Amino acid sequence: MKAWQFTEVGKPLTRNEVPEPEAGPGEIVIAVRAAGLCHSDVGFLDGTLTSLLPFRPITLGHEIAGVVAATGPGSTRFAVGDRVAVPAAIEGPGTSSNGGFQPRVAVREDLVIPLPDGIAWDQAAAATDAGLTSYHAMIVQGGVTAGTKVGVIGLGGLGSLGAQVALAVGAEVHVAEKNEKVHAFARELGVAGVATEIGAFAELGLDVIVDFAGFGTTTAAAVEAVRRDGRVVQVGLGVSEGTINLQTLTLNQVSLIGSQAGTAEDCRAVLDLVAEGKVTSRTTPIGFDDIADGIGRLERGEVIVRLVAVYG
Repeated sequence: MKAWQFTEVGKPLTRNEVPEPEAGPGEIVIAVRAAGLCHSDVGFLDGTLTSLLPFRPITLGHEIAGVVAATGPGSTRFAVGDRVAVPAAIEGPGTSSNGGFQPRVAVREDLVIPLPDGIAWDQAAAATDAGLTSYHAMIVQGGVTAGTKVGVIGLGGLGSLGAQVALAVGAEVHVAEKNEKVHAFARELGVAGVATEIGAFAELGLDVIVDFAGFGTTTAAAVEAVRRDGRVVQVGLGVSEGTINLQTLTLNQVSLIGSQAGTAEDCRAVLDLVAEGKVTSRTTPIGFDDIADGIGRLERGEVIVRLVAVYG
């Protein structure tokens, strides 16, 4: 079968012929129906994240949804034909083993979760990474519940999902997004307010602000805008360093918390919201043959919504 593989830094993915995977002890083979493309894949190619990969060539693709095609010895959690998803994890496929940019992939069954009926394949794949990351930031790290006043900085792929998650649990959501072209989309989601800067909501007493942009200035603005004893959750890494007002942070007793990825339980929770129609990823489906080109588009900054390869 064909697979899109990373071979060396600075080169695009290579389409190689690879053997069909077999399910080892405690593993299942998944017939991939959708695999999301991620900026982490760009990081593997440009050298930023390459050190995480244990061998090469390696098939990338860590956002996977599909159907169980085979089970290995001792594998008891799933049966052939089950719909499943693989929450993105460093120890999972596409990072520590061959991933989903191939028609079939062998995965440890303890890394796999059931996929509720009725969820489209592209939505399932997007939920395994962007979905769980947004949910973890908003609900677990942010502690958002019904009635919480929430600020969302950046309404890209992660931010739009985070806003939907907050709305789904009954929070009051205010969005700060510099690109005014997406303000109409924010209003369509049902947010209470939208502006270009989070400071526009400083008088509202925001309980939690989640920064999905992470450009330093956005983090600093969040610290200034959140209420006393409020919480700022940092997700975006637009830059690696930033400066904040320590006086404001200290005197207002603001909690500044980092949030990275999420857990299988986060993925289960967000998939339930997707199944209920409360959360939807903005995706552009592409074909298996278009994966390498899609990674190139991500690298060049040409992609606004999430690219998901749908095949199988």
